[in-house]
Amino acid sequence: MVVGIYAYMAHSGLMESLSPSAADTYYNLQVRGFRAGQLSLKKDVPPGLARLPDPYDPSVNGVYQFAYQMHDLSYYKGRLYLYFGVTPALLLFWPYAVVTGEYLFHRQAVAIFCAVGFLVSVGLLRALWRRYFAEVRVGVVAACVLGLGLATGVPVLLARCDVYEVPISCGYMLTMLVLGAIWCALEEPRKRSGWLVVASVAYGLALGARPSLLFGGVILLVPVVQAWRERRRVWTLLVAAVGPVVLIGLGLLLYNALRFENPFEFGWHYQLASGRQVTGEFFNGHWFWFNFRVSFLGPAHWSAHFPFVHGITVPPLPAGYGGVERPFGVLTNIPLVWLALAVPLAWRGRSAETRSILCGFLAAVALCFVVWALTICFHSGATIRYEVEFLPTLLLLAVVGILGLERAMAPTSESGLANRRLWRRLVRWGWSLLLGFSVAFNLLAGVDRYAETDNDLGIALEETGRAREAIAQYEQAALLKPDYADAHNNLGVALEKMGRPQEAIAQYERALQIRPDYVEARYNLGVALAKAGKLPQAIESYEQALQLKPDYAEAQNNLGNALVALGRVPEAIGHWERALQLRPDFAETHNNLGSALLGLGRVPEAIEQYEQAVRLKPDYAKAHYNLGLALEKAGRVTEAIEQYEQAVQLKPDFTEAQNRLARLRAVQ
Repeated sequence: MVVGIYAYMAHSGLMESLSPSAADTYYNLQVRGFRAGQLSLKKDVPPGLARLPDPYDPSVNGVYQFAYQMHDLSYYKGRLYLYFGVTPALLLFWPYAVVTGEYLFHRQAVAIFCAVGFLVSVGLLRALWRRYFAEVRVGVVAACVLGLGLATGVPVLLARCDVYEVPISCGYMLTMLVLGAIWCALEEPRKRSGWLVVASVAYGLALGARPSLLFGGVILLVPVVQAWRERRRVWTLLVAAVGPVVLIGLGLLLYNALRFENPFEFGWHYQLASGRQVTGEFFNGHWFWFNFRVSFLGPAHWSAHFPFVHGITVPPLPAGYGGVERPFGVLTNIPLVWLALAVPLAWRGRSAETRSILCGFLAAVALCFVVWALTICFHSGATIRYEVEFLPTLLLLAVVGILGLERAMAPTSESGLANRRLWRRLVRWGWSLLLGFSVAFNLLAGVDRYAETDNDLGIALEETGRAREAIAQYEQAALLKPDYADAHNNLGVALEKMGRPQEAIAQYERALQIRPDYVEARYNLGVALAKAGKLPQAIESYEQALQLKPDYAEAQNNLGNALVALGRVPEAIGHWERALQLRPDFAETHNNLGSALLGLGRVPEAIEQYEQAVRLKPDYAKAHYNLGLALEKAGRVTEAIEQYEQAVQLKPDFTEAQNRLARLRAVQ
């Protein structure tokens, strides 16, 4: 059932949705590069990017990032690279392409990796149950399976499967395989060396997917320590545990050196991203408390409307911090994890030998969680997908806590509470409620993520001129999440562009019902009302927007336009002047102010404003025409002709400019 839910929930992210085919997605571009005998992607670099003096400056490379589908790729010496881990390409994307002759979508890869990782964790649960908790009923174990599958953040991860989620899901799968191999090494002493080799290889590949997992590699030594405590020879085991992961690590360093001439550079500093990465800092101890707050303590907001779950309130970002993307506090939103505190019940009353093996394995799981969680807390960003790196191990500890509680409450237990039926029922109801809430939160947060993804895709489609497709995405987002104010506002903008103003007004009003302080929606409503000829209502909407945001230059400008249309010219001039104080380079406002001044007979001042407009925006045909009118009124006919000519050149179908130009030439 869980695997079926994974397959159903897997949904392409923004970048994959914009790719024309699977072959053009990032990991398949990497595979195509490998097959062509190169370490870079099989993707040409736009000549314009190569000519930039500083290609890592987001203010100048932004035009290439999405138009050429290069966002978050690494650019180095004329080639494009993938800074995301190489392991998924080697384990899945490349073999799939060789065997089938086709390419795998990112969403399919994420679903596969998550399904395998989940099934391995279920195998571990089954082994623990049969070996140490035989008195626990199968229904309890089935409930634990649901927790391992649907309370680990994976449903939220699957709701947006893009290049980012691929290495994280691959790391999840491989780390579960590592824990499975460590379990076998502890339980099968005669095959310990072989299982340690398997664990070491899997961990090396996990590092190839997510280098941030590096310090958790210490868990490979747990079976070695166990053998030492049993007074067995450990040198062979030590080589088995360390050798493969070191060899794979050296291979990764060589791979980096061949790409970036630096063995420790994965391409992070050469990203074409929304922020400058060349001088960026990715880990810092000063960010620990902020990350801990948002990733462990931040409670979600709940509403009465489906899907009920909304993001946390993010504290002010610390200096130099990268940013956050939909993180949730695991301690407050996935309360099942608190049952990890019941893990000591798992070894209570057992023999020393049995307790030693069980404690060794659970110590390895706990060490994974602590090390990986600490690493994330030092990182420059926070998001739910990063939490998937440590949540599965924490949930594994939590379900062991459930098994420990059930064992302590079983009728055969020596616990003083074992024969008290009321206590057993209360305990079972307690963990069942925690499990149900945690699973429900994950599924609902996944739906919320779907809506966000659809909204983001709508924005991208609208920017490329595909308004009809954008409208469909916004409608889908609003359907999934009826109180999604951003989706309603964006839908209104798209409808307005399609010439459907009344529908647009309804969407803006809906957005404002949800979020009365939504200043952009308030401004957009004013624009739509003005276009519909409802100037008094438009003025009211602009004024409300300015109450919320007094330095909103666009609202000041449009309020001036609406006022002048009602003949309230002095008031309009005041708002335009305020807009120019806020934004001196606002060419449209210079043009509007010039027209008002020209109408009042203040010709020299009008000329000055028009000249400012065309200086700021040389291709502004309307401003050239208006400047021509002012110059003509001032008797500067030759200069007026030049401005009319410029207007016609910029806009050949500009009838008024053509007529003025023809009349003046005829007079000459």
